[in-house]
Amino acid sequence: MDLRVLPLLLLLLPATAFAQAPASLAPRVQLDTSLGTIVIELDAVRAPLSAENFLRYVRDGHYDGTVFHRVIANFVIQGGGFDEQLAPRAAGAPIPNESGNGLSNRRGTLGLAREDSPHSGSAQFYINLVDNGALDPLPTRWGYAVFGRVVEGMDVVDRIAYLRTHAIQGFAADVPVQPPVVRRAFVVGETPAAEPAP
Repeated sequence: MDLRVLPLLLLLLPATAFAQAPASLAPRVQLDTSLGTIVIELDAVRAPLSAENFLRYVRDGHYDGTVFHRVIANFVIQGGGFDEQLAPRAAGAPIPNESGNGLSNRRGTLGLAREDSPHSGSAQFYINLVDNGALDPLPTRWGYAVFGRVVEGMDVVDRIAYLRTHAIQGFAADVPVQPPVVRRAFVVGETPAAEPAP
């Protein structure tokens, strides 16, 4: 080996070491529910607006005391918009739809719920119980933006999925008779606020 090349290799080594270092971990959010714990990993690279929006609501305590108000077996569970009395929880301004980010509505993924208008998603979210390709975008229409996935607690999601539901005025027939409560939501690795008294 030509020894004149050695200093150059030594200079390049630190850059190579940094290039091979693992990327920072994706943010994770823990939902402590009345039926167990769900941990969600957010994709802040492909869905930066949706992930940051969700984190902001988590850090503001918006989801604490909300319920999963919409449960449809073999489709989705949805929450983030109503408290235990099914009173609406005030949300911020909607964000742009990120459904064209390459993430698909597959079982266990987290998506941003919205109304018919494509850019109407704000605080409500859903978890796919099955692969729901019909929620993905097409060249002719917007889809529903996926921005995370369940990494722990899919068994809890499945328990919620098969709760008995009924119709309530102002809601469809998919409100759980005993809606599961999100007692606390927090970003994993950050100090959560004190758990509210029962």
